[in-house]
Amino acid sequence: MRNPEARIRDALEVAKLYYYHGLTTEKIAKERGVSRPKVSRLLNFAREQGLVEITIHDTERNVAPLSDAIVGRFQLQAVHVVSVPEVLGEVVWLERVAEFTANYLNTILSSGMTVGCAWGTTISAIAQRLIPKPVPDLRLVQLNGSGNTHTYDNRYAAQILQTFADNYGARVYLFPVPTFFDFRETKTAMWKERSINRILEMQQNADILLYSIGAVSGGVPSHVYSGEYLEEHDLGELRSAGAVGDLATVFYRADGTYEDIAINARSTGPSLDLYKRVKRAVCVVSGRAKVEGLHAALEAGFLNELIIDEPTARILVDRFQET
Repeated sequence: MRNPEARIRDALEVAKLYYYHGLTTEKIAKERGVSRPKVSRLLNFAREQGLVEITIHDTERNVAPLSDAIVGRFQLQAVHVVSVPEVLGEVVWLERVAEFTANYLNTILSSGMTVGCAWGTTISAIAQRLIPKPVPDLRLVQLNGSGNTHTYDNRYAAQILQTFADNYGARVYLFPVPTFFDFRETKTAMWKERSINRILEMQQNADILLYSIGAVSGGVPSHVYSGEYLEEHDLGELRSAGAVGDLATVFYRADGTYEDIAINARSTGPSLDLYKRVKRAVCVVSGRAKVEGLHAALEAGFLNELIIDEPTARILVDRFQET
C-alpha cells in the first residue's frame, strides 16, 4: 500500500495544476505520466481531505438588493444587474454586460418581431458577442441616422446592424440619413419621403427597442461623442441647455424634458415618447459617466427594462436613495 504522505503530496500537486494553473485533467495526466481517472481520483481525494476548499459566491444574492431597489423605485418590468468586481475597470464591466445581453437576447427574440436598434459603443460590444440563433421573420430597423461631416458613409452603424442580422438570419433596414441634419427644414422635407417614412413607421411599431445612454465622457466614451458627430458649437449648446444624456442622439435634461433642446430638431433619432409606448424598451448601461443620464431617463420613464453592471448599479442606487 502506498505511503499516505506520498498520496497527499500527489494530490496537492495535481490540485495546484488544476486550480491554480487551470490545466485540464487530460493535460495533467500527460504531464505527470498517469491516467485521467487517476487525476480525477487525486482531485476528489484532495477535496475529501480538506486540501482544497471550494467557495461559491452567490452573485445573484449579492446583486438582488440592487435590482429590487431599482425596480421598486421606478416600477420597471425587469432589472438585470450583472455581477463584476469593481477593481476590474469599466472596459471589463462593459464586456460582462455585453456578454450577458447577447445571451439574454436569445431568450426574448421570437419569430415575426421588429427590433429597433440604436448604434454606438455599447451596442457594438453586444454585437461582437452574439450567439448564433436563427429567428424566422425577424426584422431589425436602425433607430437613428449615422452619417456625419467627417465620414462619407455609415459603415460603423451598418456593420453593427448587419452583425445582428447575420446572427439571427434577420432582415435589416438601415436608416440612410445623417445623424444630425444641418437644418431642421431639411429634416422636415426628408421625413415626407416615402422611403424614409417606411423606416419611421417600422420604428414606431417595433416590439423591442435596444439602446444605451449616451454620455460625453467616461472610461468607455459613447461613440457619438468620440466619433466627431458633434461639432464644438453643438457641445456648447448642449451644455447650455443642461443636457445630461441622449437616447439614439435625442438629448434630454435631468428633468426629462427634451422638446425645446435645439439640436433635437435636427436629430434623426425617434421622439423619446416612443420609449414610453413600446412594449419592451431594453436599455443597456455600463460605466459611471452614464449614471446621471440613466437616472434622468428612469425618472422620465424612457425605459422599462434595464441591464446594468453591478458597480454602476450601486452608484445609481446611492444616488436616488440620497434624493
